[in-house]
Parts: sequence; C-alpha cells; structure tokens
Amino acid sequence: MDVTYEKTLRDVDTEKGVLRYHEVGDGAPLVLLHGSGIGVNGWRNYRGNLAAFAEHFHCYALEFPGFGVSDPVGGHPVLTAADSVIRFMDALEIESAAVVGNSMGGVVGTNVAINHPSRIDKLVAIGGVGTNIFSPGPSEGSRLLQEFADNPTRDGLVRWLNCMLFDPKLVTDDLIEERWQAANHPDALQTMKAMYSSEAFVLQQQFLAQSSTPPYWSMLHKVQCPTLLTWGFDDRQCPLDMAAIPLRLIPNAELHVFPNCGHWVNTEAKDAFERVSIEFLRR
Repeated sequence: MDVTYEKTLRDVDTEKGVLRYHEVGDGAPLVLLHGSGIGVNGWRNYRGNLAAFAEHFHCYALEFPGFGVSDPVGGHPVLTAADSVIRFMDALEIESAAVVGNSMGGVVGTNVAINHPSRIDKLVAIGGVGTNIFSPGPSEGSRLLQEFADNPTRDGLVRWLNCMLFDPKLVTDDLIEERWQAANHPDALQTMKAMYSSEAFVLQQQFLAQSSTPPYWSMLHKVQCPTLLTWGFDDRQCPLDMAAIPLRLIPNAELHVFPNCGHWVNTEAKDAFERVSIEFLRR
C-alpha cells in the first residue's frame, strides 16, 4: 500500500476555509486526530501508523487549523479543532466514525463524543484525556512547551523532544531538523503561543477561576462510545495518573499501558499500539 505524503494528501472546502487531510484504505471510516506541540501535524503524528490501520479501515488523518497545513481560523486551537472535526465529517458526508486521537486529539475526540455523541462510534485516546491527580501540574512536558512558546529555540525543541520519548536514541538529527523547520511556520508559532505561552497560561487560569462552565474532564460520564485509553508508563507530558479519571467516569472505558514508553505511544510502542488498537476497533 502506497502511503506517501503526495499520494494521500487531499483537501476539502468548508464554510470556514480549506481543511486538508490524508486518506488511505477501505472499510469503515476511521478519523485520526493529531496532538499539539512543537512542529506537529497530522501527517507527522500518523505517517508510521497509516499503513497498518488502512489494512482494515478507510483512514482520514485530519490536519487541524492553525498547525501550518489547513487554513487557520480564529479562536482557541482546541475549540477550533473540535469544530473542524464536525465540519470535516459533514463536508465528506461521514455520518459517524471511529476516532483515534493523539494527546490533544484525544481531548478533541472526547469533546466531540460529549457534544455530538452520534458522530463517534469508538474512541482510542493516546494519553492526554483527564487531569493530573498526584503528579505536578503543569507537567514537565507542558513546562518545556511553555519555555519554547515564550522563546522558540532549537535547544528548547531538543529538550522537549527528549521529554516526549523514553528512548533518547529516537531523538535523531533528522527528527530535530524536521520539527524545527515546521515549528517556524507562522501559523504554528501563533498556535504555540495561544496554547502554551506564559500569557496563555495566566489567561487560562483566570478563565477557569471565573467560568461557570465545568472542565471537560468532569463531563466524561457523557462519553457513551466504547473508549480505549492508551498510555506510556513513562509519559512526562501527560503522566499516567491522569488516566484514573477517564477510566472511572467513561462508562465503557478500558486502559492499556505500554512499558518503557513515553508520550509518543504510537511511535515508541508502534507495533503493540497498532495491534491493541486494531483489535479494539474491530471488536
């Protein structure tokens, strides 16, 4: 199966601009939602997994607005991402689909499942969902993202990449260069500042203190679709204790923890992650 950038890239017009995505495979629809971070997008998150998933599903790896691929829109990146999922599914006439969400993508998929339950059949979340219970918050990884958002440097990128992975040998020169080039895209820089800068952190704390809207993780009992939580035991971005709340509150949730693995579960535990996720999605 030819899973290359040029062969799989597509775009679709919506009322809020063009959304781009990668499409491959046949079968039931599977929408893959990427995470946040330095130099991230849908292709970089899932290019190593698409071939395996495409043997069983019709895969759509969506590029969220504000990450340098799809057209940017105003608003907070997490909220605009959730909106883009519905816009995307409507534009392609996908009534409902299974979803794989990496970190922020898992939070986005969870929010869609809460607010549009008929659109999500099953959900696989790669870390991210929930909130810290015992571990410090913000986490080590989030603090490094804050440092980078305030002062984007190559050294800051390298520190963050080493925090993402259990095995430091995976932080190669090619990975560093690719992420550094992507991180300097104007849309990506703006999104980083909107999500992780010191100013954004203060504004978020003020919003939470004044808002009458409960945090999304307190509404996880509304997620009605079967949910698989996947986690690296050594995750320093979203520590494992975060999984306790979604595991308790989501009625049909289960948790799989991968040893010797950091935040990038679908990269560092690639084969095991694909095997566990495909079994769950086909069950």
